[in-house]
Amino acid sequence: MTIRTIHRFFSESAWIEGSALAQLEDLTRTIPDLVALAAMPDLHPGKYGPVGMGLLATDLHPPLVGSDIGCGMGLFRTDLKLKKLRADKVAERLKSLDAPWDGDRTGRMEAAGLAPTPYDVGLGSIGSGNHFCELQAVHELRDEAACREAGIDPDRVHLLVHSGSRALGASILEALVRTEAGPLAPGSEAGQLYRAAHDHAVAWARLNRAIIAERAGEALRGAVEPMADLPHNFLEPTAGGILHRKGAAPADRGLVPIPGSRETLSYLVRPRPGASPDALACLAHGAGRKHDRGSMHGRIERVRSVREGLKRNPFGGLVVCEDRNLLIEEAGDAYKAIDRVIDDLVRFGLVEVVATFRPLVTFKTGLSAIGRRAGAQERGR
Repeated sequence: MTIRTIHRFFSESAWIEGSALAQLEDLTRTIPDLVALAAMPDLHPGKYGPVGMGLLATDLHPPLVGSDIGCGMGLFRTDLKLKKLRADKVAERLKSLDAPWDGDRTGRMEAAGLAPTPYDVGLGSIGSGNHFCELQAVHELRDEAACREAGIDPDRVHLLVHSGSRALGASILEALVRTEAGPLAPGSEAGQLYRAAHDHAVAWARLNRAIIAERAGEALRGAVEPMADLPHNFLEPTAGGILHRKGAAPADRGLVPIPGSRETLSYLVRPRPGASPDALACLAHGAGRKHDRGSMHGRIERVRSVREGLKRNPFGGLVVCEDRNLLIEEAGDAYKAIDRVIDDLVRFGLVEVVATFRPLVTFKTGLSAIGRRAGAQERGR
């Protein structure tokens, strides 16, 4: 099979690490069934390959999807008037998200057509790393007609949730790595078993984001309504083969939320129907990391005044993150400039910007690292 050229949807001025580009090139040598590869402007190094890409192949390559199967972004509208928001009070109430969800887990799973798993205690939880639950305000309406059609209300608080399948997705990949050394043929028994587990995790992750949003709505003392929910770690069959998205939002399912960091705007974009087919119906899923987690500890002073400064954003909003390491590792400087990422998507004709949102309260965790470990151990008993 002839391997097509890597299609790069980023400009020369984009911040792309050399190691991420090297990983792209490695894929063309290590995946013999590769059909096409599209790299987005948020591209950065990952464990089994770069994050921020779409890859088309004839076989299934689960490591390219990764362990957080179904991870994605959910955008929700609330019924809370922006002028009534008391950020400090809501920030404190959002700490309830650290506790296990006490809702009707069995009923919600059944309603979603999902069979129970040993990992369902994590349903309704955000997780760590770059996951978050963020209260947002409309910053600018770029396309008022599209905003009206989508139901975006500049007078109301909006909610963006980034989370995935938690321990469930990790268990699927770990079990597979122990038993299968290479790619899976779609029609093989192993391939079909993985697809079933993968699809379950994608649906689980979507339900997880919905429940997180509902829990945040309770903290706001209001209701929430879904507007867009898009996974960015998943695979699906297409006419040309199996499309693997690793940190790539789908461009064929309506409006797409693309967040920056906790210190910048987030964007809501409309994929352009005439976009290049070489993009494989993929878009950037966020700003993308600029610096790895380990190096951030050397870039930010570990003194109290600096840490406290990280709990405010340039818009006057709040950051709730009591894990000192996570607070530093997820600082705004760890990420690329989101406006440049969006500019590249626009420049290559992939999207049009519909609206921008500014962060009001970004919730990561209300617990210290010690407290979170203790809670995880308690839930594991």
